[in-house]
Amino acid sequence: MVGNADSKPSAWIVDDDRSVRLVLGAALREAGYVPREFGNAEEALAALADETPAVLYTDVRMPGISGLKLLERVALHEPRFPVIVMSAFTDIASTAAAYRHGAFDYLPKPFDLDQAVAAAERALTHARPVPVSTPEGVVSTEAELIGRSPAMRELFRAIGRVATSGLVVLITGETGTGKELVARALHRESPRASRPFVALNTAAIPAELLESELFGHEVGAFTGAARRHAGRFEQAAGGTLFLDEIGDMPLPLQTRLLRVLAAGEFYRVGGRELLRADTRVIAATHQDLDAKIVRGEFRADLLHRLDVVRLHLPPLRDRREDIPLMAEQFLARAAAASATPGKRFSPAALGALRDYAWPGNVRQLENLCQRLAVLAPGREIAVGDLPPAIIEGSVDETVVDWTLGLRAWAEHALANGETGIHATAHVAFERVLLETALAARRGHRQNAAKALGLGRNTITRKLGSSRKKDR
Repeated sequence: MVGNADSKPSAWIVDDDRSVRLVLGAALREAGYVPREFGNAEEALAALADETPAVLYTDVRMPGISGLKLLERVALHEPRFPVIVMSAFTDIASTAAAYRHGAFDYLPKPFDLDQAVAAAERALTHARPVPVSTPEGVVSTEAELIGRSPAMRELFRAIGRVATSGLVVLITGETGTGKELVARALHRESPRASRPFVALNTAAIPAELLESELFGHEVGAFTGAARRHAGRFEQAAGGTLFLDEIGDMPLPLQTRLLRVLAAGEFYRVGGRELLRADTRVIAATHQDLDAKIVRGEFRADLLHRLDVVRLHLPPLRDRREDIPLMAEQFLARAAAASATPGKRFSPAALGALRDYAWPGNVRQLENLCQRLAVLAPGREIAVGDLPPAIIEGSVDETVVDWTLGLRAWAEHALANGETGIHATAHVAFERVLLETALAARRGHRQNAAKALGLGRNTITRKLGSSRKKDR
């Protein structure tokens, strides 16, 4: 039986967290569903013998049978019904595994209740996807992309959904954001994972050699071609070809690439043998390809072929909450690679890293961590160990984080064995506030006191006290 006699669709919620079941159940009930709650997967599987829900929500990590195992069991059930996965674990491996096992959607916890209800409504209007088997012997590894910000959670969710599709993907983002990591994640979580991943930076190879690099050449095709050469399309047979900086590809070569994407066939340079291109193409660029089309530098029809699915990587400055996590992981990885003792950042140093604009994005942050892992003295990296450009540029454009300087001063004072620093800091804090307020109000004490939220007598008393302590 699917649903209920009153024709309202049934929605099952499988989660060992009772609060999630209660809140989600109330939202679904209000939206016109008949919710049924289960504390574990075993109870839900037992109930399937007598009833089939219209839609099922499940957590991933639960005692006993996991949400992914539940998905596998549900895939064998007839009639089929959509499953929506909920999880606080939003790394690429988890999201991809859910979609690979046939999940209709993946909701990162904590999720918006309206979003959760909307997922059920979408699920009831679409057919449930068929699970895609992972190639034998291929084990999904932990993703190299790092982030917990909303933008990265959404990116991980998109990668998990797109990875198994085999569609052409265009990855956009500034230089250094990690576009190749996205491409590798798409390959790693796809049915082609056991086959080669081949990367080619089209901007790094001279234009006259790029055609041969892509499609290969026959003996005597040009001066110096002493033997047959297999191009990147052949090297990536059955796997994935990643074309980085596609915006720099010369126009004549864009025409050849378009033909391969359209027909799936190509010739080696100087060759007559027609070859099949059993290769998934993923391209990336930091440029505005639409603007290049207007300037006549990029083919519009090629962009249409490449832009089947577009994934955008945000710059590091737009996901500052990820920076401390990334910095700590990069530092640990660099220490392990260089066989040096592990180090950690002080809170003030992490604050400086978080507030810096990072024009070089993730690549710049990783390079800095590699350098600090080897060169920074001591086991804790303080603000003073950071490059001057980062210290000077770690002020937000709109809000000055005055605690950053205070932390740096406190670290230095404590490292030098100073005592009584609370009283010293308190005196300096009040003096700076008073003097700055007076200067801003042209020495008018009553106006300065009002700006500080103090009485005029209070500001007079504090000024006198401050001057005595300075003597």
